[in-house]
Amino acid sequence: MFSTWSVPLRTSKPAVSPSELTNSELVALCQQRLRPDRVAFAELLRRYQGHVDKLLYHLAPDWADRADLSQEVWIRVYRNIRRLNEPAKFKGWLGRITTNLFYDELRRRKRSRGTLSLDAPLNLEDGSVEWDVPAADPGPVDTLMTQEFYTQLHQAIADLPEVFRTAIVLREIQGLAYEEIAEITNVSLGTVKSRIARARQRLQVDLQPYLGSE
Repeated sequence: MFSTWSVPLRTSKPAVSPSELTNSELVALCQQRLRPDRVAFAELLRRYQGHVDKLLYHLAPDWADRADLSQEVWIRVYRNIRRLNEPAKFKGWLGRITTNLFYDELRRRKRSRGTLSLDAPLNLEDGSVEWDVPAADPGPVDTLMTQEFYTQLHQAIADLPEVFRTAIVLREIQGLAYEEIAEITNVSLGTVKSRIARARQRLQVDLQPYLGSE
């Protein structure tokens, strides 16, 4: 008599689409190979392209070639994503790549056109500014005024001297610590704090009609 052996059949689990993964899982998937899987990386780009575009818009509002900078950001991400030790911190890492690339390009442009100091002295005192946002549900008029305020805010940031704009964007939009900004911009911690304070004062003056008066 012959005995029969039951041989379990191996069934492979269906591959999960990158679009179904969490952000951290997607980053981890892109780190599995020497070069990221193209489909997974395309999904990563789709999720975070807006973050890069927003950051570059605030850092360089008058640069016509921001799209070229954005492309270079993703080239660097593609080449270096395996160096990121914690996938959950991808967004912050991406922001640092973006700001470092911007600053590299800024230095290159300054060297090519000669040094131009935009840190003109202002008769303003250093200090922080607290902006109070009403918590009540806005009506149609309030919504329109809010939209107008943010339009003016974007313009006011764009009109800041370069060194002030960079400092305030890195602090308030990118959320970097003062020490990190000092390292990126290659200035002292005191200078960073002074620039941010003066940028806030400048924005407060420019936006006073929209902030109201006591």
